[in-house]
This record gives sequence, structure tokens and C-alpha cells, in this order.
Amino acid sequence: MEATDVKKAAADEQTRKTIRTALVYTLLGIWAVLVLFPFYWMVLTSIKGYGAYNAEYVPQFFTLNPTLENYTLAFTAVPLAKYFFNTIIFTLITTALMMVVVIFSAFAFARLDFKGKDILFSLFLSLMMIPNELVIITNFVTITNLGLRNTFTGLILPSVTSVFYIYLLKENFEQIPENLYKAAKVDGTSDMRYLFKVMLPISRPTIVTIAILKVIECWNLYVWPRLITDDRNYFLVSNGIQEIRENGFGRENVPAMMAAVVVISVPLVVLFLCFRHKIMEGVARGGTKG
Repeated sequence: MEATDVKKAAADEQTRKTIRTALVYTLLGIWAVLVLFPFYWMVLTSIKGYGAYNAEYVPQFFTLNPTLENYTLAFTAVPLAKYFFNTIIFTLITTALMMVVVIFSAFAFARLDFKGKDILFSLFLSLMMIPNELVIITNFVTITNLGLRNTFTGLILPSVTSVFYIYLLKENFEQIPENLYKAAKVDGTSDMRYLFKVMLPISRPTIVTIAILKVIECWNLYVWPRLITDDRNYFLVSNGIQEIRENGFGRENVPAMMAAVVVISVPLVVLFLCFRHKIMEGVARGGTKG
């Protein structure tokens, strides 16, 4: 009798586990559809012809006559290739400069002892409470007074530091045993050598994560480029999208507009898919003490 009860209990537990698993995957599937549907609709619209799209009184969720003419129009209506090049240059330089600032700042707060370090770091963190709108206004006035509008320098300077990334990397550096640092100092190792030979290799996942997130941030930057430049020679892809919309054809030819958005979005999607494990690992390491 007891053996039968045990088997029945095990079967009931297995049934409940199966139901929970099915429910979880069902909810995840529904959520995935909700999240991915806008991207699917964007791609679908981009391969519809202008006439076919306007002829749809009821939106169609597929097309039997895909076309790539919208992508050609997106690159010919505005100099989108030039904006791509500008964005790549802006992203690479900004990310490189920010990584230098973040790495040295995080190392100083994590390992160096200097007077007022805790107070300074607290003030540093308090900057995260300031609304971005106020920072943008201050940066605009500063860059304008320096005569750096319509320059790559003016585009780049306000983005070369990040309090959040400094905090994230500092937390990661502090997970490295301090005894290792003291032993290195006893052996005569300089701070810079210890940073580059020990701390950076150990913290590589977090560093890669910060770099990727910064690349995504720079690529998606919209307000600042629109504010600080009106010279097309310094436009980024975000300016290009706005120009497509404002010059008329983007409002009338929605498929061509969607084609431009797809072209701009694909690099970020590929980047995230290639480094998603690094991003998750870096965030987890940065938020865990031990």
C-alpha cells in the first residue's frame, strides 16, 4: 500500500512539474511573440512594394511578392552610407575613450587609497540622480561656448564617461582579492602593470559587456546629434532616419522608411546575438559580491 502511495505521489509530482513547465513555456512563447512581432512587421513592411502596401485595406501578415527596391531607395534618397560611416567613427572613438576613462576611474575607486575617496564616489553616484534633460542642456551650452558645434569633437566629448559603467566595473574589480594586489605590490609590481596584467584579464566579461552596451548606446543616440549639429557632413544614422521622415518620401513611402530602419537596426541585432552570453555574464559578475 505504501509503495502504491509513493508511486502515485511521484506521478502527481511529475504531472504538476509537466504542467508548470508547459505553462512557463507557453507564457514565454506569448511574450516572445509580443516582443518580436514589431521587428517582424518592420521587416515585412520593408519588402512590400509601395503600391502593394497602399492597396492593403486590411494589413496583411505576409507578402507573396517581396521586393528589395525599398532598400535601394533608402540609400539613394539620403546619403545613408555616409551617415553609417560617421556613426561607425563616432561609435568607435567614443567607446574607446570611454573605456579608458571608465577603467582608470574604476581602478582608482576600487584599489587606490586617497583622501576623500568615499565622499567623492558618493558624489559621483549622486550624478545618476540628475535628469538627462538637465545634462543635455548643460552640455549644449558648454559645447556651443567652446565653438564645437558641427564637429566630431562636440559629438563625442559628452559621451566619454559614464557613472553607471564606472560603478559596474568598480564592483567587479572589488571582487578580486585585495591580498593579490598587496602581494603584487610587495613584488614591486606597479599599479599600471597590475591593472593590465591581472585585473583586466579577470574582469574581461564585464569590460566586454560595457563596451558592447556603449556601442549600442552610441548607435542609438538621437537627441544629442539632433541638437548639436545641423551640418549633414556630421549626421549620424539617427539623423538620417529623421531626414528621411522630414523630406517627404518617408511619410508617403512607409515601406522605404521601414527599409532604412531595418538597415540601421541589423548591426545591433547581430552584435547582441554574437555577444549575448558575454553581456549576461558581465552583468551577473558586476552585480555579485563574493
